[in-house]
Parts: sequence; C-alpha cells; structure tokens
Amino acid sequence: MYVKPMYFEAFKNLLRSRRFWVWGICGAAIYAVPAAIRLATGNVILPVLSWAATPWIGMYVPANLVEKILVNAFFPGGAGAVAGEIFFSNVKTKTLVGREKYLARLSGALLAVTIWSLIQLTGGLLDIAGSWGGNLFEYPSVFPLNFLLASLSIFTPTVLGFFKNKIAGAIHN
Repeated sequence: MYVKPMYFEAFKNLLRSRRFWVWGICGAAIYAVPAAIRLATGNVILPVLSWAATPWIGMYVPANLVEKILVNAFFPGGAGAVAGEIFFSNVKTKTLVGREKYLARLSGALLAVTIWSLIQLTGGLLDIAGSWGGNLFEYPSVFPLNFLLASLSIFTPTVLGFFKNKIAGAIHN
C-alpha cells in the first residue's frame, strides 16, 4: 500500500504540535479523574455529580450521562477533533476555516472515538473488574452514544477559545 509522503509529513508535524499534546494529555487527565475516583472510593456514583444522576435508558444511555457529556467533550472527542484539524491543516498546508475545519475535526473525533471504543471493547472482553465489583470498561451498547458525543465535541475547541478570548480581554481592560 502506497501512502503519499505529504501524509507522513503531516503526521510528523501533528506529533510536533504543542496544541495536539496539550489537548491529548489534558483530555486524558479529565477522562481519568472520574475513573480514579471510582477506583479509590469503590463506588460507581461520583460524589460531585451524584445530583445529576439519570436513570439508565435501556443499555444505551448510562446513568452518568452528565459526566459522560462533560468528559467526552474533551476526550476522546475533543482531543481527536483537535488532532484532525491539525493533521488536515498540515496536509493542505494552510489554516482551515469554516466547513473545512469542522469536517477535519469531525473525522479526527470519529477516528479517536473508534480507537478508544476498540480499547474499551478489549477491556470489556477481558472482564477487568473495578473496586466496586463491576467491569471497569463501558458496555458496547454505549458506543453509539460515544460517537454522537464525538460529533458534538467538534465545537469544544471553538467554545473554549471563545471563553479564553473573553477572559483575556477582561484581564487586559
């Protein structure tokens, strides 16, 4: 299989990007915090978000829906969106704007969620138990929700950039 050299160069530039690493590491840390709390307390319900617990809807929408929306906005969806934007802007050797930017983010977010879902599926099949006795990994029936949230997470970098600019403007005034 032949892959054009520009894709290798774009991938190398992606790995050199500070923004890629900040989003990836911070996103993974945000994703890991609830898991670490569950492992430490031995309880599935998080103390801070217990007020926002929703009932399970079939096997498709989990009881920690609010947490899932907040966390997936950053990882894997948000981090993947940023990676897609950086990669495709390197391929096209220009800053992406408008529809091009959001399509690049969408493809990155969906790829990241696909990879993360494969990791979740593998862990689920290995049946690794958490300190509360249940499986540490998500049920495969929740994966479609993850893809929906990833498609919405393409807006997370824009929203955070907006707030960053507003805060920076308020500080300078």
